[in-house]
Amino acid sequence: MRKQTKAIRTQTDQSQYREHSTPLFLTSSFTFESAEQGKALFDETEEGNIYSRFSNPNVTEFVDKVCMLEGADEGIATATGMAAVFASMASLLKSGDHIVACRALFGSAHQIITQILSKWGITYTYVDATATEAEWEKAIQPNTTRPAARMVYLETPSNPGLELVDLAMLVRLKEKYGFILNVDNCFATPILQTPIELGADLSVHSATKFMDGQGRVLGGIVVGRADLIQPIRFFARHTGPSLSPFNAWILSKSLETLDLRMERHCSNALKLAQALEQHPDVATVKYPFLPSHPQYELAKRQMSAGGAIVTLELDGGFERVKAFYDALQIPTLSSNLGDSRTIVTNPFTTTHAKLKPDEKAALGITEGLIRVSVGLEAIEDLIDDFTQAAEVSAEVTKEKVA
Repeated sequence: MRKQTKAIRTQTDQSQYREHSTPLFLTSSFTFESAEQGKALFDETEEGNIYSRFSNPNVTEFVDKVCMLEGADEGIATATGMAAVFASMASLLKSGDHIVACRALFGSAHQIITQILSKWGITYTYVDATATEAEWEKAIQPNTTRPAARMVYLETPSNPGLELVDLAMLVRLKEKYGFILNVDNCFATPILQTPIELGADLSVHSATKFMDGQGRVLGGIVVGRADLIQPIRFFARHTGPSLSPFNAWILSKSLETLDLRMERHCSNALKLAQALEQHPDVATVKYPFLPSHPQYELAKRQMSAGGAIVTLELDGGFERVKAFYDALQIPTLSSNLGDSRTIVTNPFTTTHAKLKPDEKAALGITEGLIRVSVGLEAIEDLIDDFTQAAEVSAEVTKEKVA
C-alpha cells in the first residue's frame, strides 16, 4: 500500500465494541493481569502500556503513522515541537561535544543551542545555509579549540527565511565523519520531503503546525534510527515531556488528510507568491518553488512541492507593516503557522524578536519582513486581499512620509 493509504488505515486494534474510529484512551495508567506481567512489562521482556507518561495507545498510533510517512525505524512523541527538538539534542549530546547548526534557525532552537546547551559545556558553530560543502566540512572537522561535530542540526526550509540546506551534501559528509544528522522537517512535512530516506538520522517536527493543521493542539515528534531513538525515549520517559492522549488522537486523525491539505497549501502558496512577485508595491518575495529563489534548483531536487510558507519584504519598515496589517481582511495575525487559515506575522517583532540586531541581519530578518503561512481559502480571495493591502499600505506610508 502507498503511504497515503497507510496514513488513513493505520490505527490501534479494534476493541470488543467494534468501533470504526480509534477511541480515546484517557487514562493515566494501565493494569496488569498478574504480578508476572507487571514484572515483564517493567523489565521490558514484554511489550505493553504501563503509564501514559511512558506510552499510550493513542500516542503509539500517531508515532507509528509518522514513522511510516518518514521511513523511520522508531519515534517518540512529545508535548510540543520544542520539547522534541530539545530531547533530540539533550539526550545525545554531553559535555565536551560540539554541535554544528545552520545559522537560519527558529528563535527557540537558537536559544537552546546558545543559552542552554552551552551551560553544559557543549560548544557550537553556526554555518550559513548557503555555505559550500568545503565550508560545512571545515565546521564539522576538529581543530585546536573543539572536537569533531557530534551532531549537525538544521531546518530546511528554514524559519522564516526559507533557506534550504543540501541534504545530499551533508549525508556525504556524515558518511565521512560519522556525526548525527538531525533535520527539522516541520515546514516541508513528510509529504514534501523525507530526510531519513535521503540519509539523515533523525527528523523532528512541531506537530502543532501542519500535522494538526487547524490550530487546535500542541505536539512534537522525533523519528529516526532505532539506536538513536532509544536514548531519546529514555530521556523523555524520565524527564516527562509526554504528549497527551487527546492531542495524539487529534494529530493521528489529522494525518489522514495531511496529503490533501499540503496539496492545497502548496498550490495556494505558489500562486500567491507569483502574484505578489509581480506587484510593484512589494519589494521582494521568497518561495522555494519560484525560479527567483536562489536555491530553486535544490528545492526542485529535494522537495516535491514548495510548501505553504511565503515571505515578502515591504519597503517602509515596521510602519509599513502596521499599515499592511490594518488593510488585510482575511488573514489572522498570529505567530503560529500551518493552519487551514492564512496567518501573517512579522518575525522581527515576534518569533525572532529576542535575537540580537546582528543576528537578525545575518538571517535577513528586517523590520519589513512578513512571513505568510498560506491557508486553504480560495486563492482568488487571498490574492485580491494581499494585493489591495500592498497598495493601501504603500499609499499610507507615502502620506506619512510627506
